[in-house]
Amino acid sequence: MSQTRAYNPNYRPVGGLPDPDTDPQFYDGVTARRFFAWIIDVVVVWGLWLVLGLLTFGLGWLLLPFFAVVDFAYRTLSLSGRSATWGMRMMGIELRDGFGQRFGLGQALVHTGLYTVSLMFMVSHVVSIILMVVTARGQALHDIPLGSTAINTPVD
Repeated sequence: MSQTRAYNPNYRPVGGLPDPDTDPQFYDGVTARRFFAWIIDVVVVWGLWLVLGLLTFGLGWLLLPFFAVVDFAYRTLSLSGRSATWGMRMMGIELRDGFGQRFGLGQALVHTGLYTVSLMFMVSHVVSIILMVVTARGQALHDIPLGSTAINTPVD
C-alpha cells in the first residue's frame, strides 16, 4: 500500500524537488492554477501601471517600457519575498529552485529576466506553455535552465 505524504513545509526531498511519481500531490493541478495565477498577475500589473500612471500625471502611460518595468519589479519583488507572485499565492502555488528551496532575490531576478525574454517571442511563449503541459514537473521554458518549478504550497 502506497503512503501519501502530507503537505509538510519542512519536507525536503532527497536531491531537491519532490519527485512527481512518488509525491504527485505537490504537482496536482499546478499547471491550470499557474495559468489562472498568470491572469491574476496581469490584472495586478495593469492596476499598478494605472495607479503609477495617475501618480505621474499620465507621463508613465506615455512610455511603453514603463509597463515592462512595473511588471519586472512586481514579479521580482513578489518572487523574492515568498517565492510566489500574488496570483500564485491566491492559487496556492509557489516556485521552488532545483534544491527544493524558496527563491531568494538573485533567483527571482534571473527567473523574471528569463520569463520576460520568453514573453518577447511568440515561439518561446508557446514552447513554455507546451512544456508546462508535457513535462513531469510542469516546468516552463524559463524554469528549465534554473531547475525550478511550481508546486502546491505546502501547508502547516
